Amino acid sequence: MPLTIQPTEATLGAILTDVNLAALDDLTWHEVEDAFHQYAVLIFPGQALSAKAQVDFAMRFGEIEILVDKLKTLPVTNKDVNGELMDDDTHRMQLLRGNEGWHTDSSYMPLSAKASVLSAHVVPSGGGETEWADVRAAYDALDEATKERIADLTAYHSFFYSQAKIGHQVTVGAGYGFFEGEPPLHPLVKVHSVTKRLALYIGRHAYGIQGYDANESEELLAELVTFACQPPRTFMHSWQPGDIAVWDNRCVLHRARPYDHSEVRVMMHTRVKGDPATESALNA
Repeated sequence: MPLTIQPTEATLGAILTDVNLAALDDLTWHEVEDAFHQYAVLIFPGQALSAKAQVDFAMRFGEIEILVDKLKTLPVTNKDVNGELMDDDTHRMQLLRGNEGWHTDSSYMPLSAKASVLSAHVVPSGGGETEWADVRAAYDALDEATKERIADLTAYHSFFYSQAKIGHQVTVGAGYGFFEGEPPLHPLVKVHSVTKRLALYIGRHAYGIQGYDANESEELLAELVTFACQPPRTFMHSWQPGDIAVWDNRCVLHRARPYDHSEVRVMMHTRVKGDPATESALNA
């Protein structure tokens, strides 16, 4: 049976069925890759991939970005290593709370991410969805004056900054992305390396637009995020165990939705490195 692609009603996102990602042939892979570039977010219901199969699928998109302890797939969960629920004030839970803000993965690194793969293993009874926003369509919808205003602007991206905004003070070396030195500097508008579409490069990690004072920068960045993250440019997926999603960090923002932390949520995350030729920070 051929691959079935059902676009969402938003400007991004598609549901792909009649495919087994654990046994993906090259012809079907090229269909998936084309859909990835067109829709930017792909949902594959009920795949129930093993950790190895998830990594193998992610490697179709490129080299894996190692986040912690040489792990290619990282648990995103409110359980600790002993299987106990973590308190909300722990470092890891504060990071998860930060993920509820709109962001793009690894924009705070000298080399930003190309793609992210996320699978659901245990889901709460309500909440815990993932939502994406189309920053290609957002750029297209801007008025010409705003496009001209932001055309040559650049901003820093920092994990320290974004966590401090929610009251979480983090020290150097506290985890992936918390490094010494100047934060990465990125343009506010990027050209997608494959589709050549222009997209906003913004989100909670962005701050300090060059040439603007702190208040002006924060105001403009907040306005752009608010504008971008509105229907029909947003799509939200309610997870079921076994579902897997992949998205293009070069042209979408995403966020986790809140849920009751007395219930268990277990997701597995794999991240794909960007191409150094196109996804390196301007000051890398």
